[in-house]
Amino acid sequence: MTPDLSRLSLNTATTTRWTLEEAVAGAARAGLGAVGLWRDRVDEIGAERAAKIVADAGLRVSSLCRGGFLTADDERGRRGALDDNRRAVEQAATLGTRELVMVVGGLTAAPGPEAAASPYPAGAAADPARDLVATRARVADRIAELAPFAAEHGVRLVLEPLHPLFAADRAVVSTLGQALDLAAPFDPAVVGVVVDTYHVWWDPDLARQVARAGAQGRLAGYQVCDWVLPLSPTALRSRGHVGDGYVDFAAITSWVRDAGYTGDVEVEIFAETVWDAPGDETVATLVERYVRHVLPYV
Repeated sequence: MTPDLSRLSLNTATTTRWTLEEAVAGAARAGLGAVGLWRDRVDEIGAERAAKIVADAGLRVSSLCRGGFLTADDERGRRGALDDNRRAVEQAATLGTRELVMVVGGLTAAPGPEAAASPYPAGAAADPARDLVATRARVADRIAELAPFAAEHGVRLVLEPLHPLFAADRAVVSTLGQALDLAAPFDPAVVGVVVDTYHVWWDPDLARQVARAGAQGRLAGYQVCDWVLPLSPTALRSRGHVGDGYVDFAAITSWVRDAGYTGDVEVEIFAETVWDAPGDETVATLVERYVRHVLPYV
């Protein structure tokens, strides 16, 4: 029996050597139902042309990656981040996807050698380069600034918690619970969350938080890939194909299913070994792994 691949989505980060047109064609050849697009590929040809290529192939855009990086602590950085995210919202609307994935950003700057040599004395003000509390507060403020614009365009800001390994430089939101707390003041149709197995598989509270996301109507995406060891020198590029590592896909997929999620399942892999493989070979592997490790539980 032919497996149902209608909910399987190829994220263009997985086949980063392919152009958008090549990725869409590869997904269509393999019988997938959708593609998740990164803005670098969209920017190469424009959102309108990208939307037409996807539609002509009979596919959906499951999400647009990414908005975010909202943590700048100066006015110029704030304005630049807001302007870029408004452009991302407009791109998502043009592409026909409601879901704009948001990587919120890390600490504003690496602490200098002076800070390392001379720690702040007891009672002194926090070092801005290390102030997680203030940085997270800025994220909340900027989501509040962006939410009305997203709502006007029918786009949802989808907060993505990243593994704590990336808290310093990419995302000060590390758990699904933190993401849900940030989303709480807003309509679920405007601010949601995504579950990315690579980033949240380790969380002992994950089952409860996935159920919470479902109950609130905020579960806006499900991305899958595996946590493999050893980590590469560039930790961001240490992902593996589903089934190659430590993630319990049966459990997490079941939790996502039981939370009421019926949307697309994106395969998003950052790894040199995957990128160096022929694109069609990569797609064939992700299909086989999806059928074996994910499809029985969706």
